Amino acid sequence: MNMPLLMLLGWAVMAMVMAALWVRQKRTHNAGIVDVAWSFGTGLLAVVFAWQVEGDQGRRWIVAVLAGLWATRLGYHLVKRMAHEEEDGRYRMMRERYGSKAQSYLFGFFQIQAFWAVMFTLPMVAAAANDAPGVHWFDYGGIAIWLIAMIGESIADMQLARFRQDASTNGQVCNRGLWRYSRHPNYFFEWIHWFAYLFIAWNSSWWWVTWIGVLVMWFFLTKVTGIPLTEMRALQTRGDAYRQYQQTTSAFFPMPPRSKGAE
Repeated sequence: MNMPLLMLLGWAVMAMVMAALWVRQKRTHNAGIVDVAWSFGTGLLAVVFAWQVEGDQGRRWIVAVLAGLWATRLGYHLVKRMAHEEEDGRYRMMRERYGSKAQSYLFGFFQIQAFWAVMFTLPMVAAAANDAPGVHWFDYGGIAIWLIAMIGESIADMQLARFRQDASTNGQVCNRGLWRYSRHPNYFFEWIHWFAYLFIAWNSSWWWVTWIGVLVMWFFLTKVTGIPLTEMRALQTRGDAYRQYQQTTSAFFPMPPRSKGAE
C-alpha cells in the first residue's frame, strides 16, 4: 500500500476512535482521554508507517522502537494521571468558557487531535525513510537525544506527581527539582524528543520534514494548548503564588531562578 493511502487510512481510523472517545467523555466528564489516545495512536501509526516506508531496514527498526517506547511511556503516564487526578484543568476551563457549547468544541478538538496524530508521524516516517546503509553517527546522536528527553521528561513527571500526592503541599506551586529551573520541564523535554528524528533523518532527501515535529510541537506547547492554557488555569487556582513563580522561573527553557521582580 502506498504511503499517502496508508496515512489516509490511519487518519480515518483515528477519527473514528476519537469520535467514540468523545462519546465516552460525555459520560465520564473527563476529556483527558484525548491525550491518551493521541499518544498511543501517534506511536502505533508511526510503528506501522515505519515498516511500510522504503528505507534502511535497521533504521526503520530504530525509529519503530523509539516511537513505540515514546508513545508507551507518555500514554501510560497519562493513564495513571487520569486514574488518580481530576480532569486536566485545560479541559475544565474549556467547559467553563463555552458552557452549553462545550461539547461541540470538544468534538472538534478530538477530531483535530486525530488529524495531528497522523501529521506528527511525518518526522518519524522521514527518519525511517533515510536509506543510508548501516548505522551512522547521526543514528547514535538521535538515540542519545531520545534517551535524554525520555529521562528528563520522566523525572519531571515523577517530581510533579510526588508533589501533588503530598497533602502538605496542597494549593502550593511545585518548584522542586527540575521545576525549580523551568515552569514546564515536562514540555521542554517532550520538545527535545523531536530532535531525535531530525538527527536520524540527517542528509536524507526528507530531512526537512523532521523540522515539522520540532517547530510545530514548540508552537503548540508554548503558544497554543500547552503553556498558555496550563498557566491560565494555574493562575485561577493558585493566584499570587503562581504569579511569583512566573517572575522567578523560566517558562520553558531550564535556567537558574531569577530574583523576585528581576527583569
